Amino acid sequence: MRYYFGIYHWQRRFRRILGGVAPIVLGVLLWRLARRNHLRVAALGLVFVGGRRIRGPIRSMLDPPPWDVRREKYEQLAMALSISEDDRLLDIGCGTGRSLVGLADGLPSGTAVIGLDVFDDRVILGNGPRLAARNARAAGLDPAIVAGDAARLPFEEHAMDAVTACRVLHDLPRTDAEAALEECYRVLSPNGRLGVLELPLPHDADAEPDTYWRTRIVDAGFTVTASGTDGGYLWYVATPEPVSSREPA
Repeated sequence: MRYYFGIYHWQRRFRRILGGVAPIVLGVLLWRLARRNHLRVAALGLVFVGGRRIRGPIRSMLDPPPWDVRREKYEQLAMALSISEDDRLLDIGCGTGRSLVGLADGLPSGTAVIGLDVFDDRVILGNGPRLAARNARAAGLDPAIVAGDAARLPFEEHAMDAVTACRVLHDLPRTDAEAALEECYRVLSPNGRLGVLELPLPHDADAEPDTYWRTRIVDAGFTVTASGTDGGYLWYVATPEPVSSREPA
């Protein structure tokens, strides 16, 4: 298996699986001990109920499969970013490296790549710097992997030529997502590019997804220069506005 990206929301799904395994085990024991048909029917019922309970979380764990990149949703974003071999790219919320692998084909060989994440393994089973680096190297990258918070990036001003945030902002509280975009503005060079790939999941349940994410990006000081949709995902490329244009008139 070339890639392994871990199992998302594994604690919740494992608890649901255990809740289904219990009646299956009880049903098997009852079947083995039962001497009457009605008890065996009850045993089959327990096994059936348990099987119904575990089917959903097992299917969820395999969507997407832990080994599947699903690279297509990154392709348009990588193309629109127009990364050059001299650029320095920061991918925030890289997790186990799925976004790094997804972007890899659109990056020239000389691009300096940095992946950043808090690496919380309570969300993704196996989430850690070593797994992110391993997956990225399998895709032909040699990234620097940094543990850090997207809302407080450990980099100096204008240190990056491009920053990507792929499927991470919706997982943050709104204030942290807004802070992360403001941090992207701070660390990008004046001619840098921001790339955002998001699910249609705004923090405000009643908001229209495209308008919501576009507004968050613009409010952080960017001009959206390209955008699109792919398989239900929304993507944006934006450039920093000059500091002078952000000052109140």
